[in-house]
Amino acid sequence: MDETERKMYAVICRHDGIKARDIAREIGVTREEINHLLYSKPFIHDLCYQDSEFRWHGLIRQKRPHTGLGDFCGYYGSVQRFLNEPEGEWFSELLDGCRQIGRNLNDTRGLFHSFRDTREVMLGLMRDLDGVDVSSWEIVFELRIKRSRYIRIYADVLVITENRVFSLEFKMKDEIDPEEELQAVKYARYLDVLFGEDYEVIPALVLTRATDLYKWVTLPGSTAELPVCSGDMLFNLFDEFLGFLND
Repeated sequence: MDETERKMYAVICRHDGIKARDIAREIGVTREEINHLLYSKPFIHDLCYQDSEFRWHGLIRQKRPHTGLGDFCGYYGSVQRFLNEPEGEWFSELLDGCRQIGRNLNDTRGLFHSFRDTREVMLGLMRDLDGVDVSSWEIVFELRIKRSRYIRIYADVLVITENRVFSLEFKMKDEIDPEEELQAVKYARYLDVLFGEDYEVIPALVLTRATDLYKWVTLPGSTAELPVCSGDMLFNLFDEFLGFLND
């Protein structure tokens, strides 16, 4: 995605409806240019729409709460609601949401167990964050955006804080697999566009059968690094970026 498309998408997703001429004015292009871009760019085509009054809207807002995000995931809500929800209600809502978005729910390889395993890790993280104000945070399980061959965004868990999005790829393993490292970062650049410039997207790989693991690894074929942690060390990832222990 080029910078003009990114800006255009952000302008649309931050308004409750905006006309093409106003989008053009905000990002500094001509009306002719904006009309061409509005009908040719993938994020606009897949995640925006025009109403009967010719105003453009984003399917997912770029401010909290992220209205519309719940239409593309198994579970979306505030962290506080997640913490107060019994496991059975959470699991039922997750499955219903997965069906709505077309998520394959074949349990032959232990999918349901992995869902519950992920929940327990996230509950453990929130217990470790006891005393931290998470009242404005949001949490997503099983994000699936598959609008066309251009837009593909998958994530096991997103935790959305005031200015960061933690994108967590969960594996019920205790060893690091280079292919899974790449899987963890695969959609980060799309999430960066989806949430906009006010957020930093932080991908991470979480190995739920490991213990006492927190390290940064160099991605295969790259100089970029990825944090990898066990479930019991997930707090360290959040502390590194949010600095709880320094307060």
